[in-house]
Amino acid sequence: MERLTLLLNHVLSREEAATGRLKAHVGAVLQVVPERWPSWLPSPPAAAFRVTPAGLLEWCGPAPVSAPDLRVVLQAGHPVEAGLSLLSGRVPPARVEGDSVLAADMDWLIANLRWDLMDDLQQAFGPVAAGALHNVGQAVRAALEAARQASAGIASRLRKPGS
Repeated sequence: MERLTLLLNHVLSREEAATGRLKAHVGAVLQVVPERWPSWLPSPPAAAFRVTPAGLLEWCGPAPVSAPDLRVVLQAGHPVEAGLSLLSGRVPPARVEGDSVLAADMDWLIANLRWDLMDDLQQAFGPVAAGALHNVGQAVRAALEAARQASAGIASRLRKPGS
């Protein structure tokens, strides 16, 4: 969770408008809760974050949060599909509960913030290696998406009566 928090803050800190929106909610707690998590998978760690005075996030730790200001309940019955959706820039189905102003600002962040992975790769490895790594990542993502679609097709054929 500490690494996820660092990544979120890295993305937030690159956009002044994002940290500006969050500064209006200093001290607010945002909790992300998976709903219908498969019982055969280990439970994910508690995901609650407090907004800092810098407009960034800090992880609240592994203990459950009793009264978050905003609670986002993600449909997590199919975690692989949800992960692929996130990689594709799509937000999985969710229900939002709590502070409507914070919810509106979080919605803006989700709609407008994007991780400029290519820029980070270029800074770390140079433009040529970054291009190659980016191409490999795109190919892996496309292969995972094709595998997801194929397995969904097989599953739907298996569910049809008389097939």
